Amino acid sequence: MKGIVEKVRSQALVLSPSERASLAHDLILSLDEADSLALSAHTEAEIGRRVGLVREGKAKGRPATVVFKEIEARYG
Repeated sequence: MKGIVEKVRSQALVLSPSERASLAHDLILSLDEADSLALSAHTEAEIGRRVGLVREGKAKGRPATVVFKEIEARYG
């Protein structure tokens, strides 16, 4: 098994950063039980609405530094 892990690791490291991020995301999700990832219908609808705004070019972004400062102020 160790040989397989090393082979997969070496192959993964030649992927582009976005491909590695996608792979890492999928691997992390695979560690959780599917039931724990279920979202309510309301949350699914809200995600769909927000994705639509982004795709239509209507979403208003904010600088990450501003968002992080707000989170820090709220949750310290």
